[in-house]
Amino acid sequence: MKHFCYCFFFLFFIVGSAQQTDIVDFKRVEAVILFNQIDVDSTVFNSYKMSFDILKQTDSIYLDAIDMRFKNVTINKKPVNYKNDGKKLILYHDFKPYEDYRLDFVFFASPKKAMYFVGWENEARNQIWTQGQGKYTSNWLPSIDDMNDKIEFDLTIAAPKGYKAIANGKMKLKLESSNYNLWEYDMKQPMSSYLVALVIGKYEKRTEFSKSGIPLEMYYYPGDSDKFEPTYRYTKRMFDFLEEEIGVPYSWQNYKQVPVHDFLYAGMENTSLTIFADTFVTDSIGFVDRNYVNVNAHELAHQWFGDLVTETSGIHHWLHEGFATYYALLAEKEVFGEDYYYWKLYESAQQLLAQDEAGGSTSLLNPKSSSLTFYQKGAWVLHVLREMVGDEVFKVAVKNYLTKHQFRNVETDDFISEVEAVSGKDLKDFVSVWLSSKDLPKKEMYESLIKNETAAFLITAEDNPYLSYRKDDNDEYIPSSLVNELPEGFHATRSAVIEELLKKPEYPTYKDLIKEVFQSNDIKTRQTIAQNLSEIPLALKEDYETLLNDKSYATVEAALYHLWSNFPEDRFKYLDRTKDVVGFSDKNVRLLWLTLSLVTPEYLSEDKKQMYQELLEYSSSRYGYNIREQAFTYLNSINACNDFCKENLKDATKHHNWRLQKLAKSLLNKNQ
Repeated sequence: MKHFCYCFFFLFFIVGSAQQTDIVDFKRVEAVILFNQIDVDSTVFNSYKMSFDILKQTDSIYLDAIDMRFKNVTINKKPVNYKNDGKKLILYHDFKPYEDYRLDFVFFASPKKAMYFVGWENEARNQIWTQGQGKYTSNWLPSIDDMNDKIEFDLTIAAPKGYKAIANGKMKLKLESSNYNLWEYDMKQPMSSYLVALVIGKYEKRTEFSKSGIPLEMYYYPGDSDKFEPTYRYTKRMFDFLEEEIGVPYSWQNYKQVPVHDFLYAGMENTSLTIFADTFVTDSIGFVDRNYVNVNAHELAHQWFGDLVTETSGIHHWLHEGFATYYALLAEKEVFGEDYYYWKLYESAQQLLAQDEAGGSTSLLNPKSSSLTFYQKGAWVLHVLREMVGDEVFKVAVKNYLTKHQFRNVETDDFISEVEAVSGKDLKDFVSVWLSSKDLPKKEMYESLIKNETAAFLITAEDNPYLSYRKDDNDEYIPSSLVNELPEGFHATRSAVIEELLKKPEYPTYKDLIKEVFQSNDIKTRQTIAQNLSEIPLALKEDYETLLNDKSYATVEAALYHLWSNFPEDRFKYLDRTKDVVGFSDKNVRLLWLTLSLVTPEYLSEDKKQMYQELLEYSSSRYGYNIREQAFTYLNSINACNDFCKENLKDATKHHNWRLQKLAKSLLNKNQ
């Protein structure tokens, strides 16, 4: 059985495409969508009503509609000639301006993209969710693929009892019947078709309000109430910060965030409805190493940069991703401090430098540039530009840019011209160096980074006094206490020193210095040892074992593996101490524990069959793709991928997540 959508649309829809915007103005969609469970071979049934304005006389208009069938196609309740070529619905009529038109039809579709039915054929969470970025919404909803046409979408969704239906906009009404609840959502402003979204699933919800009164609706799975706070930590604070920092009020009625199973990406900034991967749902321990804060801030920033103002084409994609990356970093700076901000800039600079050295640098205005270029170099452009023109000028220019072009499409010149107008500066050279050229402005990046003490320290980590000058004037080695004199304020500087120290075991004071690090209460500092000291000296064994007690799943995972590898005689002890640790949402510690337990002779021999069955089960489709990836990898590493595992691999080759697909195909080839 497959859950499909039986969608009954009453659409008051005025749509547009860049190729049609001078001819027709499509403005609003009203849709009633019913989801029902029927046979796998059944299709999606929808009825559709649309009204639109004609701007110039024409004999045809079209909607994008992928692999759909249509019937009862009428305009103003009269049959109309049309053509369905599998990609578009083309309508033929003597369209005249200044007349009212209404289009009605019924359509059938079996979407292979953009709408995903997750869990209905296995024991995973039963969900339906959409992902339209690119040109994909037309796979499940007749719409306009071109992002230059903005439309108001109002969806009403009939979902089975026990399920919530969530869509763009404000929920106006909820009606209950014996089998279904009807959820009606209203948008007040237009958006590009790729930002239309809906989610069906079992959720609980908590709502907070921003300083400006915007409802912040945060959804979570039943039973995950203990994970709500760490998952959504800092949400209200970052929302309030971005509204004030950007200077333009949030433009939509509310802001919703919904985790979904087996999502394609980290998150997606659908207008007023961010959908994100439930792998970011975390408890307080997991928050230390993997949390939703950055993705949360990034998708929120897109509500202004990408949703409110939208690029005209891929040439200007940095106006979405560069801005969202930069403003997310500003929000994190608000939460974690200036050193964190510069540490992240330093890290992105290292990534860009590596790309440059590999010959992968491209212009920021090249639509085929890498994500690293659009996101990180785009953020760097804004960071350096702000330094050049000053905070006040930058903020006024951004405000003017958003206000002037709200609910419209933009190009790079639209932003640059606002900065020039406010600053009085000619930015031609800046655009040439940072945007048009494929060369990375290394000198300018370096000069910006060294203004911050943390970033400057990281740049010169291999040459800093804590590592290079190991002897005093009398040729005596420095005292071990120097490690504890490192800056306490930010872990990155300490970690950089420790990483370099771990490469130099020849120093006579090496073990003393490492022991002092073990005495630190800073989780990240200790984690540096867990992840970088793979060969453990016997003199450090007892100290290293204390890492198994740290409140960090990443630390425990690394420490367990390294201790198990270094000290075979104590494997039982290490496995006993970690047998009840699950780890992150991807069960990182549990999967490692099962694998190590299975290959440790005589350890819980009577339970090995059960352990093996559990590890095998994690490869099945009831679990998320990230859990399955690890299960497949571990099973392959111990040559334990049996027929059940291979069947799961075959199933995974058809999964909608390309990463799992790729791994499954590779492992199948190895196991044949």
